[in-house]
Amino acid sequence: MVGDGSWRHRVSSSLRGGGSIAVGLGFMNVATYGFTIVAARVLGPRSYGALAGVMATLLVVGVLQLGLQATAARRISADPGHVAQIERSILTLTYRTAAGIGILMLVLAPLVNAALRLDNLITAVVLAVCVVPLTIMGGLAGILQGERRWTQLALLYAAGGVPRLVVGTALILWQPSELSALVGVTIGFLAPVAVGWWFLRLNREPGETSERHRLRPMVGEILHNSQALLALFALSNVDIIMARNLLSDHDSGLYAGGLILTKALLFLPQFVVVVAFPAMSTAAERRRALTRSLAIVAAIGAVGTIASAALSGLALVFVGGGEYDDVQGRLWMFAILGTVLSMLQLLVYSVLARQGQHSVYLVWIAFVTLIGLGLLADSIDQLLVTVLAIDGALFAVLLGLSLVLVRQPLQPDEDAAGVPPASV
Repeated sequence: MVGDGSWRHRVSSSLRGGGSIAVGLGFMNVATYGFTIVAARVLGPRSYGALAGVMATLLVVGVLQLGLQATAARRISADPGHVAQIERSILTLTYRTAAGIGILMLVLAPLVNAALRLDNLITAVVLAVCVVPLTIMGGLAGILQGERRWTQLALLYAAGGVPRLVVGTALILWQPSELSALVGVTIGFLAPVAVGWWFLRLNREPGETSERHRLRPMVGEILHNSQALLALFALSNVDIIMARNLLSDHDSGLYAGGLILTKALLFLPQFVVVVAFPAMSTAAERRRALTRSLAIVAAIGAVGTIASAALSGLALVFVGGGEYDDVQGRLWMFAILGTVLSMLQLLVYSVLARQGQHSVYLVWIAFVTLIGLGLLADSIDQLLVTVLAIDGALFAVLLGLSLVLVRQPLQPDEDAAGVPPASV
């Protein structure tokens, strides 16, 4: 167990890190949502609905960059003696993965164009280009996160939002379309890649090496982490794709507008997940890290939900303004959805931190259930209630499992990387 002095030092470091990451993510999220609000107002419900579908697809495809980030952060935090080897392996896999997913999305561009009803193949091609810098960003961020280089990681995050706001806004004001907006997003992702490369540009001393940190075993963990995050992001984004196909263009645009608030409540506490994940990756810290982080996320979500209900008129301004009046009375429900998704995200990262294998299946089951029941919806209210019910049930089950598992005594045969030989 960690001594009191060591624990106090870690808590103090986490608080400082949390502050830095909160600022960096704050810049990124404010800029991102500023761009989203501008896009919703300039494009209107029809074109913004198409853009929302593209961005939801980008989030789902982007799970590979999150898998890279989670793998790098977990391995470096749990086994810092091999940081040089882990960094070399992660960077190699990052560049190969970015090239591979870019080519794959280019091949699938016609399918994406048809599925999202874009009526513009070039938009789907630009989406394929966009995933390349997005994926590279994940590997760079994971190395900084695992080493708990919070200030540098915060700067990388900040660079991920501001260029998007500036360039993206200029492009959609010049040519109001989902294509112009996506070009702005793609250009915006180049900045954090440049920042991360600069911080990691110096070669390290070779250091210790281990078979478990070579490319092949690392690929297995990246694939496991990515499919777990794919399940989460598919679950949290499939509703907008369903709305595009089940509802009218106007209603799907209204639903997309409400999801702006959902995403705000989802990403607002993201700094908690970023700072807590390295701690949850170490056997001695994971219990306190999970329980305290859940409490913080729940408190933030409760404040946001109450504010959305009491100040729905003000919240509507941030959603997109008068064109979205019909969704104002439902904004508090979208805020609850964002809070539930934020806590689900934390629980899934807790599973990744302890390398749980079976809990992820529950997320896939919820995803399939949502598609099956969601197809019966023919209105905004029916779809929203269905999503809330399924996500809420999944959260309750995963919470119960996680609280039981993290309270179990530490296994004496956990390896040097802090991972038990089998986990649920």
